[in-house]
Amino acid sequence: MSKRLAAAMSLIVFTVCLLVGMQSTNSFGTTIQRALTAMVATLIIGLIIGAMAQRMLDENLKAHEEEKAKNSSTEIQASDR
Repeated sequence: MSKRLAAAMSLIVFTVCLLVGMQSTNSFGTTIQRALTAMVATLIIGLIIGAMAQRMLDENLKAHEEEKAKNSSTEIQASDR
C-alpha cells in the first residue's frame, strides 16, 4: 500500500511540475529535469513515510491484539470460577 501511495504522489508531483514549468519561461529540458527530480524525491520521501506508517500500524495492531487476548483469557478465568 505504501508503494502505491508513494507512486501516486510522485506522479501527481511530476504532473504539477510539468504544468507549472510549461507556464513559466523555462525551456522544455529544464522543465522535464526539474519535474523528474521532484518526482524521484517525492517517491523516496513517500516510501520512507509509508514504511514508517506501516510499521506504526503493525505495532499498534499487535499491541491491541495482545490486550484483547489478555482480556479474553481474564474473562475465561473469571467465568470458570
